[in-house]
Amino acid sequence: MDVKSTSAPRCRCLFGTDGVRDIANRGSMTPEMALRLGRAYVLFLIQRGTPRPKIVVGRDTRRSGKMLESALVAGMMSAGAEVILLGVIPTPAVSYGVLFFKAQGGAIISASHNPPEYNGIKFLSGAGQKLRDGEELEIEDYLGDDLIDDWRPSGASIGEMVSEEGFAIMYADRVLQILDSDRLSGMKIVFDCANGAASTVIPLIAQKLECESVLIGAEPDGLNINEKSGVMHLEALTEAVRANDADIGIAYDGDADRVLLVDRQGAVINGDIVLWVLARWLQREGILGSGVVATVMSNGILENHLRKEGIQVFRCAVGDRYVLDMMKNTASGLGGEQSGHVIIDHYVRTGDGLCTGFAFLRACRELGEVPETLVDRFDPFPQELTNIAVSDRDKVMQDADLRDAIEQTNRELGATGRVFLRSSGTEPLIRLLVECKDRDTLASLSKKFGAMIRAL
Repeated sequence: MDVKSTSAPRCRCLFGTDGVRDIANRGSMTPEMALRLGRAYVLFLIQRGTPRPKIVVGRDTRRSGKMLESALVAGMMSAGAEVILLGVIPTPAVSYGVLFFKAQGGAIISASHNPPEYNGIKFLSGAGQKLRDGEELEIEDYLGDDLIDDWRPSGASIGEMVSEEGFAIMYADRVLQILDSDRLSGMKIVFDCANGAASTVIPLIAQKLECESVLIGAEPDGLNINEKSGVMHLEALTEAVRANDADIGIAYDGDADRVLLVDRQGAVINGDIVLWVLARWLQREGILGSGVVATVMSNGILENHLRKEGIQVFRCAVGDRYVLDMMKNTASGLGGEQSGHVIIDHYVRTGDGLCTGFAFLRACRELGEVPETLVDRFDPFPQELTNIAVSDRDKVMQDADLRDAIEQTNRELGATGRVFLRSSGTEPLIRLLVECKDRDTLASLSKKFGAMIRAL
């Protein structure tokens, strides 16, 4: 059925890099907007040939979550959708739920790593993956379309809702499958749940592990998500690892699609190091595919280390959706970001902090890696990131002399460093990243290209 109309002006720029996000009950994150987004998403799915779409919905622990969930689901049902509510659950569990329930889409109410007063809504495809930019723009189109108010199913055509809040147990079992028969016996692990969605699943997993588990940030009250905990505040995890003489610490963000680790010495194991370990493990298992996808911000030493293992690294723009697209385009089985968004294609369809963390621990065991030696051995190149205010970002990015100079420098640096420019998407800034094994060369290049940009 073609339900598309074009009688009203189009709405643009509502979606950001990770869905719609704002201070809850303000701006673009009011119940009224959530209801309209729910209706628009259903119309988007109907346009794709599903007259009565099934949609899986989950949320994190924010106080505003129930308010926005009620509005979002009301909008979906009013447009004729069947909604499956999972309650408080990690974002990757919603992705898994879309596949498990054979749904046509999914929605997560979360502001991820943002402070408690924020909230957001992001949508998933029928494959359990984040929507592409163009698909989100199509949903925005419906917000400015008369049809969003005119499409009013009635009687038996009104949508339904069922609750499957026990699904967290099934997702926990799914995560444990990654460990295979190894339940991490003999280890002592601190888990920092960021007072977020991981708080519903990690306790279930910890009961079935053969290691000693210590949980922090696992008492959400609706107002403490990400507060002095999780990936944004690793000092809490570091302190707990040392206080408990633990082997390792694992931290998540509010919706648990990111993970960072801390070794027993307190050193941070970031996403680049996780990719370094996982790539070698997946290669040995024969499921790595053509290589590893990393963003332009990943340190160059990652490529150097993996090159020695015969593993190719493909670069993409910052953002886990772009990582996924590049993984598809290159048939790579692993991709991720320094920030801890990691996708292991053999196991998941989106960034999954829980799966990644446990896969990393299994990989370390099977490769014979000692986690507390990884940071020193990774030895990243020094980096300098400079934000430069400009009047015309496009002019800078398109300047032929600047582009040629950067290309020439990168050829000369080879595997010892790189110069990279990125235009800010929200501010009148050019971000200059210089990365170099030699610190003197790093300082010289940063000064040189900074001056060139400012002169334009």
